[in-house]
Amino acid sequence: MHYGLNIRKEGALDFVSLGALVHRLDPGIIPFRKAAHCQIHVSGGEFNVAANLADCFGLQTGIVTAIVNYPIGDLVAERVKAMGVRPFYKRFEHNGVTGPNIAAVYSDQGHGVRAPVVFYNRSDEAAARMKPGDFDWTAIFAGGVRWFHSGGIFAALSETTAELIIEGMQAAKAHGAVVSFDLNYREKLWRAAGGADRAVSVLGRIVEHVDVLVGNEEDLQKGLGIQGPQVAAKSKLDPSAFFDMMERVVARFPNMKIVATTLREVHSTSRHAWGAVAWIGGKTYVSPTCELDVFDRVGGGDGFASGLFYGLLSGASPDEAVRLGWAHGALLTTFPGDTTMASLEQVRAFAQGGSARIAR
Repeated sequence: MHYGLNIRKEGALDFVSLGALVHRLDPGIIPFRKAAHCQIHVSGGEFNVAANLADCFGLQTGIVTAIVNYPIGDLVAERVKAMGVRPFYKRFEHNGVTGPNIAAVYSDQGHGVRAPVVFYNRSDEAAARMKPGDFDWTAIFAGGVRWFHSGGIFAALSETTAELIIEGMQAAKAHGAVVSFDLNYREKLWRAAGGADRAVSVLGRIVEHVDVLVGNEEDLQKGLGIQGPQVAAKSKLDPSAFFDMMERVVARFPNMKIVATTLREVHSTSRHAWGAVAWIGGKTYVSPTCELDVFDRVGGGDGFASGLFYGLLSGASPDEAVRLGWAHGALLTTFPGDTTMASLEQVRAFAQGGSARIAR
């Protein structure tokens, strides 16, 4: 037993995520109302972690999700395959007019003093139709799965997605997998899904099944209704407020072994100070901090989660696991899109105190 987690030594899949796939339209630094063209990124908070773990860290990963038989679904499925993630799809037919759809996320990058703007069109999203009973969990876990993951974005999509997360987590526990969850509290999504009270009720029921939780102070307060820190942090990089809340988190969820988050101070859209912190089995771990020249901030948190999970799965020390997450999240903000383009060598070098000197 490592870090209080009983991680299987082996399995056909190291990691399986449950969540929604989306396509993100990105006009770069141009605001949408002035945009003439966009890049398309395939994304999804839960998928991003599986994709990062496969592509950068070389693990065997899977995604349990919805796909739609129409050209956007084909584009998404091609990108899932390219990232090396094994899909477990619930398939939906598109009627050619109104759906069901793969959700669209619109997100410009902002620049300098102008913040990025994110908005959604999740109208008749196929993933929101997913429900308990849609997947044969015994078949998915048949060859052994070491780690199972989901997140708060998927939980917010419909009444049935939250129930499906709980069903998946119960199956994961029964098959000996570690269970993680990223609170990923999104105000706009929960406002459309019944408001703050429903978020606390739904997420609380899910987190009862969780071993490893990813979430910052705001996620813990708004998503779980945990009382905020007694003393306000001096800066966004000060971990004391986060640690101050840990006793309350663990008192309410005694099943919790690890809680971790990124620390980010935004100087401008293009310049962030970046750190990470974790509470692991009652001990606290803090990463170094660095200044980031941000190219595209979307996906940085998922980048942290995937590096941290890789460290834990590979038997790294807690301190090293936090550093790997911190380093990979930092590198991820230097690439376009939501998923990794880093190599494991780059991540290890940065985690061990590397620099941006040219590698010849």
